[in-house]
This record gives sequence, structure tokens and C-alpha cells, in this order.
Amino acid sequence: MVARLRLLICGVLLGVFGAAAVQATTVVIVVGERTTAYSEAAQALVDELERGGLAPLEILQVTVAELSAAGPLAPRLFVGLGTEAANALAKAAPTAPTLCALLPRHNFELALLNSGRRSSSQLSALYLDQPLSRQLELIHLALPKARHIGVLWGPDSQLQASALKLQLQAKGLDLIEASVERNELLFPGLRRVVEDADVLLAMPDPLVYNSHSIQNILLTSFRAKVPMVAFSSAYVRAGALLALYVTPTQVGLQTATIARGVLQGKALSATPLYSQDFSVSVNEHVAHSLGLSLDADTLHEQLRRREGAP
Repeated sequence: MVARLRLLICGVLLGVFGAAAVQATTVVIVVGERTTAYSEAAQALVDELERGGLAPLEILQVTVAELSAAGPLAPRLFVGLGTEAANALAKAAPTAPTLCALLPRHNFELALLNSGRRSSSQLSALYLDQPLSRQLELIHLALPKARHIGVLWGPDSQLQASALKLQLQAKGLDLIEASVERNELLFPGLRRVVEDADVLLAMPDPLVYNSHSIQNILLTSFRAKVPMVAFSSAYVRAGALLALYVTPTQVGLQTATIARGVLQGKALSATPLYSQDFSVSVNEHVAHSLGLSLDADTLHEQLRRREGAP
């Protein structure tokens, strides 16, 4: 009902005011789904744009379905939140610069592949993933004695294997790895990894880490006294030692910062970006069981200082 009403309003505006209504739109925000995460990111983005001087009427927020029915739009910037929005905008090839956010690196690369486009100053992204260097720095700060880094690869995360190996070699660390292919059992590989690893670094991959597997993975690693460094605060609540991640609000705020730059005449980065801001969570019960004393705020500040943040 709400979506139909939004479409009706958009259609009325375009029908009544024609080109003037189109020209008044400075930023079009395309949202993949109406979930809490998307809503939080979109609200932070809109609030920050308005604080920066944009009037509410200059910002149009639509879903992917509404975008296809909205008719011609000529903003100065398109912002897509989520994988569905990135796919739609990449295929539509809008004339204005397009920034995709709130999606994993792998999903953006698939959107590029499926649309036959390349990352450029006309189509770029702000990744949801955390850079490998930041993840390894967190492990060093929290677990300085960890020398053997365990990873369970799936089809999506496997694409980062070479980059991780290079970074580990540069730090004098060893990679203990196993791969899980589709239709294969996950736990034989997991058992091989935790036998020799000091820490399990969880790489986002829906085949490996999902609602059906996470409890058994965490239980297996906990019994082996191999702590997990995860990519979601939900996993910390479930039993991971640490998580490094970016919140929807943080994504919205950094997206607004990039958007303001574009509106001031700065080109989008042709190379997709990782979020400058991030969050750290610690499971104090798991830390205590491992004889560790860790503080999330302290780790967060240490990471920021290592990256040169004020």
C-alpha cells in the first residue's frame, strides 16, 4: 500500500510539473529492500544530506520497483543501497554518477559482470566488507600470539584467497585453510582448520556462514579453543570472540560524505572504497574463558590510530 502510494505521488509530480519536477531532484536514492538495515542507512544518508544544505524536495527515495515506474530522472547523483539496487542501476546505466553502497564487494563485482560494465567515476561502490589489512590488524591487537590464521573458504570468499595469502606472508603469518564447494559437507574442512589454527577468521560467504551453520561452527571452534573473528555483531552475541563490521548508520554517513563531494564537483573514486568508519564488538564471556581481557572501545581506537584517524 505504501509503495503504491509513493508511486502514485511520484507519478503525479512528474505528470503535473513535468521536467521541472525532474530537474528539482538532486539525489535519487534507490533502496533494494524495506528492511531495518536499509531504512537506517537511508535515514542517516538523507539526514546528513539535508544537514549539508539539500532541501527535502531535492532528495527522491524510491525502491527498485518504483525506479522502473518513475519515468525519466535527471539527478546529479544516484545512490543505490543494497545488491538489488546495484544490479538495477548498473543495468540501467544512468547518465549521472552512481554510487552503490551497503553491499559486499563480491555482489558489486557480480553487478558489474552481469551488466558488462566496469568500475569507474560513473559507477563505483562503498563496500560493506572490511579490508583484509584491518581484519589482520585487529587479530594482531587482540591476539598478538596468533601465528596460524584459519580460514574456511566458500565459492564467493575464495576470490580473496590470493590477496590474504600475500598479506599474511608479508606479516610472517601462516594460513591454515580449507575450501567448501557446493553440495559438500562443511565440517570436515572446519575440523582440519581448527586442528592447526590459532584463530578462525570468518570471511563473508553465504555457503559457509549462514543461519543453519553458524551455531555448529562456533561450537566446534569454541571446543577447540580457537576463537573466531567474525564480520557481524550477531555472531559475537552467538559466541564469536570478536567482530569487525560497519553499521548501516555508518554506511549512510560515509555515503553522504561522498555524495557531498560529488555535488561539489569532485569525481567518484573509480576504485571502490572500504568504509573509513567501523565498529568492533567483543564477547566478554568467550574472552574470559580464553583468559583474555579485551575492550571493544580500546580496540576500536587502536585500530583507528593505526590507520591514521584523528
